[in-house]
Amino acid sequence: MELVQNFPFITIIMALFSGPLCSVLKGKTAKWVNTVVLSLILLMSCAVLVFTLQTGEAYVYQMGHFSAPWGNEIRIGVLEAFMAVFFSVVMLLCMLGGRREQMEELEESKQNLYYVMVGLLLSSLLALIYTNDLFTAYVFVEINTISACGLIMIRQNGHSIVAATRYMVMSLLGSGLLLMGICYLYDLTGHLLMSNIQEQVALLQESGEYHIPLLIAITLMSVGLAIKSALFPFHSWVPDAYGYSTLSSSAILSSLVSKGYIFLLIKIFYRVIGIDVVRGSKVVNVLFVFGVMGMIFGSINAIRESNIRRMIAYSSVAQIGYIYMGLGLGTANGLIASLFHILCHAATKALLFIAASGLTDVSGKDPDFFKLTGSGYRNKLAGVAFTVGSLSMVGMPMFSGFISKILFAEAAYETTNKLIPTMIALALSTLLNAIYFLKTVIRIYTPSYRAGIKTDNRTIEMREQPLKSVVLILFIMLNLVLGLYSEPIVNTLMSGLRMFS
Repeated sequence: MELVQNFPFITIIMALFSGPLCSVLKGKTAKWVNTVVLSLILLMSCAVLVFTLQTGEAYVYQMGHFSAPWGNEIRIGVLEAFMAVFFSVVMLLCMLGGRREQMEELEESKQNLYYVMVGLLLSSLLALIYTNDLFTAYVFVEINTISACGLIMIRQNGHSIVAATRYMVMSLLGSGLLLMGICYLYDLTGHLLMSNIQEQVALLQESGEYHIPLLIAITLMSVGLAIKSALFPFHSWVPDAYGYSTLSSSAILSSLVSKGYIFLLIKIFYRVIGIDVVRGSKVVNVLFVFGVMGMIFGSINAIRESNIRRMIAYSSVAQIGYIYMGLGLGTANGLIASLFHILCHAATKALLFIAASGLTDVSGKDPDFFKLTGSGYRNKLAGVAFTVGSLSMVGMPMFSGFISKILFAEAAYETTNKLIPTMIALALSTLLNAIYFLKTVIRIYTPSYRAGIKTDNRTIEMREQPLKSVVLILFIMLNLVLGLYSEPIVNTLMSGLRMFS
């Protein structure tokens, strides 16, 4: 075994143990430890991606070199390595972009604890990407839940505590349903390793035995992970959780946490149950319906918001709907569209939250739309960045969101009974996206003197916030790369999917 093949396991362990290390350090020292760990994980993930692209095949890493059923495994292919690289990039940029706010909004005694939560969160995301064991996945789902809850409530004000409580209640409900589904599946198959479960499920499907218990297991796991990833109508915790967290927390929660749960659901569909069995269960049809509803109702709620951070949060509900709509198509191209939209949403939503922070900085720290009037002139880079993110979410050419919608439309042509609903949903959602995003862009570029509104006249130049400015520029470039160079990225996703199931 080559050294690079050990890197996925090492990255999980590094992120996991960076938490206890940061807990005994001072805030400033913990900050630099966290940055170094994130950077090393990114470099090692890139090395793993290059290795899997060169070999063209997936490999299994056995913890302790014990084979099933005694040992535990992680499985690494192009798709897993690519997602690990992308998640690491977004996590690093989110932490750098919100660094100033972390110092300002958190008590000095709690700053090191913040980096504990970030390390645990990244470890859980990497584990969900790589693990080949269903119970290990559940363990890291719980680690993810606890660390995300900590990121929400660490500000210790009334809003954040209420938001964290609502998040915990909904997440524990989802976790409970997921665990019940795993227990049902273990009872039916006698295995926890994903590949072994799939073999037993195929035998059960051939014999026609335990059809109802298998359907119950699929349903419980699907609903559990749908709740945890904020699929409509299980999204009530989203606006407060994203709206009242620190800047880095909002960016990370919206762009990464829900995607980890969705990626696990994709693994369950393709690697645990088998997509043919899932299609036969009709669960994908239910996910399709709720995905479409999320696209519409999430956008309607966003239109009604007058708080820019809560508007972006409701937009996330709509974008999660896109991903589930693609999964609900039940085809390989539908999955590719969903995977690409995971990338698009992760890059764009973090950009929007960080840009919105830059706009509120010059508006008396007030996220109300009226206070943001003319803020695009007072913080030029944040205005440009928010405009780029908005155009991407609407689906304008050159940006990542345009490619996502093209991929969804192409995938819909493979399904005769879902073609028309998909096209209507895409058209209506695009129109609604344009209403609330472009009205915000118009607002930030409306001179305050013309609107007759007194606003903060302070301006911010790039040199005043160099780190946040660099992060905004990098996120803009990432959006343009996804939009202008989508073909090699889509080909990489297709290559990864072929060795995934």
